[in-house]
Amino acid sequence: MVDPGASRILRVAGPLVEMACDGGVAMHDVVLLGPEGLPGEVVAIAGDVASVQAYEYTGGLAVGHPARPTGRPLRVRLGPWLLGGVFDGLLRPLTGAGDWLVPGSGSGDDRRTWRFVPAAAPGDEAVPGAALGEWAGRSVPLRVLVPPDASGPVERMAPEGPYGADEVLAVVGGVPVRAGAEWPIRRPRPVRDRLDAAEPLHTGQRVIDLLFPVARGGTVAVPGGFGTGKTVLLQQIAKWCDADVIVYVGCGERGNELADVMAEFAELDDPRTGGRLADRTVVVANTSNMPMMAREASVHAGATVAEYFRDMGLDVVLIADSTSRWAEALREFSSRMGELPAEEGYPADLASELAAFYERAGAARTLGGARGSVTVLGAVSPPGGDLTEPITAHTERFVRGLWTLDRELAYARHYPAVSWSGSFARDAAALGAAHARAGDPAWAERRARVTALLAEADRLADLVDLVGITALPGPERVSVLAGRLVREGLLQQSALSAHDAYCPPEKTAALADAVLAVVARCRELVDAGTPAETVEETDFTPLLRAREEAGPRDTDAVAVGCAAVLTALGEPR
Repeated sequence: MVDPGASRILRVAGPLVEMACDGGVAMHDVVLLGPEGLPGEVVAIAGDVASVQAYEYTGGLAVGHPARPTGRPLRVRLGPWLLGGVFDGLLRPLTGAGDWLVPGSGSGDDRRTWRFVPAAAPGDEAVPGAALGEWAGRSVPLRVLVPPDASGPVERMAPEGPYGADEVLAVVGGVPVRAGAEWPIRRPRPVRDRLDAAEPLHTGQRVIDLLFPVARGGTVAVPGGFGTGKTVLLQQIAKWCDADVIVYVGCGERGNELADVMAEFAELDDPRTGGRLADRTVVVANTSNMPMMAREASVHAGATVAEYFRDMGLDVVLIADSTSRWAEALREFSSRMGELPAEEGYPADLASELAAFYERAGAARTLGGARGSVTVLGAVSPPGGDLTEPITAHTERFVRGLWTLDRELAYARHYPAVSWSGSFARDAAALGAAHARAGDPAWAERRARVTALLAEADRLADLVDLVGITALPGPERVSVLAGRLVREGLLQQSALSAHDAYCPPEKTAALADAVLAVVARCRELVDAGTPAETVEETDFTPLLRAREEAGPRDTDAVAVGCAAVLTALGEPR
């Protein structure tokens, strides 16, 4: 039966649906479209006509079908079920969804229970964000918090035991607190204070941790053309970084890639907790064969999930792969709306949309007084590898770090193919101070020396191609050799190697110090009159193989490889 009081659909053009409204709708309200109640969101209102962005396939919708405004913005459900789950762009669970998503299908009833351990008692005074209890048996500590809009005495507290998503666990100031909570995806969750991002996030990837580090609460863009290894690099970071929770948003990427991610996460042991890596991961899967406009919502849903765990005092990494596919959805819908196009057809507010997304990153003092962070890593897929296109250019303005993936490095099988000349890390100085506080005062100097060696080798590369290496004087030949040793012995890293896939800070420091020591010895020999070709003929294999032969914590094996090369160069052990 059609509700006679419902508004009516006036026009359907792909994901754009226009409906008649009598003033009873507001911007960003959710509207249920057609007999099946397909979800959509109001994005424009002109007089008595509202434009709705549909989040499902609109085939079958017709003029005259009902459109029922809900009077509420687009929200997602947050709770203990998120960790280890796979969801669509609207954060509806995909478990049991079948091979094809049926338009209008909801999340269904979740009858699971989780064991709640209370941490407060009736009569306690509770402030927004305070912990009322914890979910037992989870790989990371998951707390039940007082909602941001509630405070006052704890009037009732549930005893320890299993509870479902909709059961009331406590009553604070007359407000019931349930296991699950809803939050509008476009409204950032409040915090007490924003903090400086001054602590490093260790990714386990040497080229990043040494040359282009990222802070907890930082933002990084990862631009690169097809085949340069963006997805593999981000997957490696998801596997090995020292964050508490990973939120992986597959936005418009191929389904087989995302299936591989989920299969690997399910099989990998978590080095931090000893359990499965998947148990501290949330996957938002909105692949290229799923409804296009759900991509637009997926990154905001992922940010909301990340903020939910941040409010518990956890460090969260949000990976968006890729923001280019998200921006393409914005462009598609903008063209259907008839908006005046800007650069390359993208909407004029593209920069504002990108800024709003990356702004949700940061380290913060939560309402409950804990410290948490959201670090955002966004992949960018510029068409044809053109780094001057609008998404890449605008994104660079809003991020604190840039890891540009170089096609020539990738084709030379140098992975990760992060370009040391086209990347930057604006927080490097602050993170150098953090490394010094953590017991590694030489980190900043080590980074500067490695960067100088790479810059000098790059400066000489074109000259070598033009006149040949033998035409260069000895010191410059050593510079070319130094660049090769840094690239092959330090920056290259194999994602398929049991020893090399993950590199902790101590092994990164040991490898860098070993390479720098060998380069310094080579310079001494050439400066003392040893022919450069004699130095170049030295067997550097023990140094170059140390990264794969030494285990992740085996710095002694790195020292042995370095000593072997130094001995070959004429320095006694």
